[in-house]
Amino acid sequence: MSPTGQLRLLPWAGPEGKPCYLAGEGTGYLSRLADNMESAQLGLAGELLHEAQRVLAGRQWTQGELHLLAVRLTAALTNAHRIAVSRGERLPAPAYEDLDPIDYEGEELEAPKPTQLT
Repeated sequence: MSPTGQLRLLPWAGPEGKPCYLAGEGTGYLSRLADNMESAQLGLAGELLHEAQRVLAGRQWTQGELHLLAVRLTAALTNAHRIAVSRGERLPAPAYEDLDPIDYEGEELEAPKPTQLT
């Protein structure tokens, strides 16, 4: 398990398109491979974003070009979303009980309760 006790969502899907998870400390070969793949996916997404901005700024595109751009942007956004979910799940839970309640106009308020993301 990771330091937060969570499984790691990997940046690739299984043979049937199902999510793949990794249990471990986050220091092994598969963890490093996943880190490298996430880095490559985010780099490609950045390049695609620049290409999309260039294409859209030109205001001269065909319907096919826009369709291809939408397909590629959807794939990049899917990867970026998976990475964000994976990284978010591995963050330690905030310690709300350690925070002092905020005093609004002299009234004491309770600290917010932590919520579980699904």
